Amino acid sequence: MSDMVRKQIYIHKRQDDLIKRLADARGVSEAEVIRNAIEKEMHGTQNLPVSLSNSALDEFIQLALSKRAAAIKSEAYRWNRDEIYEERLNRWLREANEKPE
Repeated sequence: MSDMVRKQIYIHKRQDDLIKRLADARGVSEAEVIRNAIEKEMHGTQNLPVSLSNSALDEFIQLALSKRAAAIKSEAYRWNRDEIYEERLNRWLREANEKPE
């Protein structure tokens, strides 16, 4: 946090309402919404909210740990294309359902 700089700005009421709604929908702070908007403007990309990034990372780590545990037990794990596609589809559907309409 030491590389952060505090800024005080004036924005329109409608912008404030939008920032609040986006922050609430994404489960992040209003400051994070503003930082993401600045990054998008500067680089043409938008970073995923930390909560979404962390949940996907946590899922991946849990999967890797379970596969490692299976390997330690001398159980050979064979990747199954259908299983991988199903996991990806389920994750996509879950994330689509979490987005506000």
